[in-house]
Amino acid sequence: MFNWLRWIFLFAPCLCVSGCALLEVQQEAEAVYSSTVLVGWVSAEKDWVGPIVVAAYTAEADNFKPVHCARLHEIGGFELIVPNGRYQLVAFGDANRNLRLDAGEPVGAYLGVHPVLADGSGVVAQLDMEIKRSDMPPPVALGTSFSDCGIQPDHSTQAGAIADLDDPLFSREYGNKAYWKPMEFFRQVGGNIYFLEPYDPAKIPILFVHGAAGSPQDWRYFFEHMDRSRYQPWIFYYPSGAGIDSMAHLLSWKLFTLRLKYRFDKLYIAAHSMGGLVVRSFLIDHNKSAPNVKLFVSLATPWGGEPAAELGVKYSPGVIPSWIDMQPQGEYMQSLFARKLSSDIDYYLLFGFKGGSSLVRPNNDGTVTLASALRSAAQAEAKQVYGFDEDHVSILSSAQVLKQFEAILDSAEGERKSANPLEPGYVRVTSVYPEGEQSPLGNEVLWLRPRDRRGEAIFLPLLRDTARREVGPIPPGEYDAILVAQSFAAVPGSATIRIKSGESADLRFELKPQGVLWGYIGAGSGDAELPAGSYVPPAESIEIQSIGLRGEGITRELLPAQAAEGDADERFLARKDFISEAQFFFFDLPAGDYRLTVSAKGYRPYSGRYTVVPGHPGQWRPVVLQPEP
Repeated sequence: MFNWLRWIFLFAPCLCVSGCALLEVQQEAEAVYSSTVLVGWVSAEKDWVGPIVVAAYTAEADNFKPVHCARLHEIGGFELIVPNGRYQLVAFGDANRNLRLDAGEPVGAYLGVHPVLADGSGVVAQLDMEIKRSDMPPPVALGTSFSDCGIQPDHSTQAGAIADLDDPLFSREYGNKAYWKPMEFFRQVGGNIYFLEPYDPAKIPILFVHGAAGSPQDWRYFFEHMDRSRYQPWIFYYPSGAGIDSMAHLLSWKLFTLRLKYRFDKLYIAAHSMGGLVVRSFLIDHNKSAPNVKLFVSLATPWGGEPAAELGVKYSPGVIPSWIDMQPQGEYMQSLFARKLSSDIDYYLLFGFKGGSSLVRPNNDGTVTLASALRSAAQAEAKQVYGFDEDHVSILSSAQVLKQFEAILDSAEGERKSANPLEPGYVRVTSVYPEGEQSPLGNEVLWLRPRDRRGEAIFLPLLRDTARREVGPIPPGEYDAILVAQSFAAVPGSATIRIKSGESADLRFELKPQGVLWGYIGAGSGDAELPAGSYVPPAESIEIQSIGLRGEGITRELLPAQAAEGDADERFLARKDFISEAQFFFFDLPAGDYRLTVSAKGYRPYSGRYTVVPGHPGQWRPVVLQPEP
């Protein structure tokens, strides 16, 4: 046993948690595969400024039992992790910061027609709530305390929270816990993007992502020596023992919430070790939520996986979920370079070679083999590859590495300026809802499609907190502008707009409630449950035979023949039902309950119940098909 365990620790040499029993590791892994992450957005009355507490509790009548809580330092996005089951959600403004619902504090609940079903599908999203002061009885009793359901006092899990790098929560000890006990870490600390200083629109944000068992403190040398007058460091701190794709999904959600608030036009990313895998998965699977990522620098990333992880999966009685992804011959590693990074992203590969070799361990940096760090597919995508006489740890505290990193930043800035001689423009968007119909739930997306069809469409998410918003920057040109609002139809459906250099254009839309059901088809792997927080990508290779919808007085069916090449955008703009690859859309539905059925070749038939309420977005989860026996 000692031999394989020693190689697992060579994979991450500082990971050994004092007293960490393999039985506890197994219990953690089982919890990961029998839990679901609940995601949503909390909005509030305009006069509310302060922290917010969000909680999930079991849905049984007259039995308030909080299962997991989170604290936000301001309105915004939340994530909760719960065992599979049925839940209600509540949120309230914690004015006196005592983690207790007191009289006069604004409160709200998720108003879905049915309780939230956590069913092992990885993530349930769009669980949006509004907190407000009301004479109505609160959803839970006044005086209810939320201090015992996994919450950390004064620690925010809302993106953009200011971090004190010396706080024990950001230490190596907690980084180890994040690896060996990812569920416990997520319940106590969460996963989040932290700032070291308040946001400054004059500075370019650089997101730093640690590796396995890492913590924000790993980047201290960079933070202390980089040019903080030009750049602002952000930190993605996450449970590194969790599945890599689930952490990429979490990163996408966190950056989405920050884009909504700050409208930054560019983002650079630096990632160490396994963090590079998280970032690449994010850039590949969630590229529409990362259009402003212009630079990606990886340091000592095991692009080819780690054989020790394969031994751990095969022989250990307790398996860390990220080990599964790190297997060189595993599904994750085999598919990692099946798609390329966007051509808009400059990628640089940095590695260290100060390690050693032996009969059983080839050349390495002390942790990652050079064969893995220099996987040919990774080198092929890199604009430049740089090697340093540093080991896996010292590469983050090397003056030479930092100097090269700064040179890469300077080069990126120079090229961007020369490639974009024209000053961009902006758009002011006004949304008008019918009297009494406006809902703060969900967000809107402005879709700008170049009229000459030469460039890709631009997607700009909007907050509904204000009726008029200015968004950008946007390259000059002529666009078709479409406003997409969950469960609302925009009038006009499309408007032509010209973006001029250095100027702002105006758009105005009227929103009318509409019943809509849309989603996408994903593929499962038998009856196995997905790890909590997993992203299920659209299964574009599945041969869908039909997608049906039945309700009172409603019978509709989508067939693959309707997915004519090039008509998806037009059908969406016309609000006509259609299927496009693995995505499906049903528009203009009356309020009521519906039965959705999916038939696909080689997969079990799917049937699920959905409730549609015009003007109110429903819970979001993929339709995951399971292969036939």
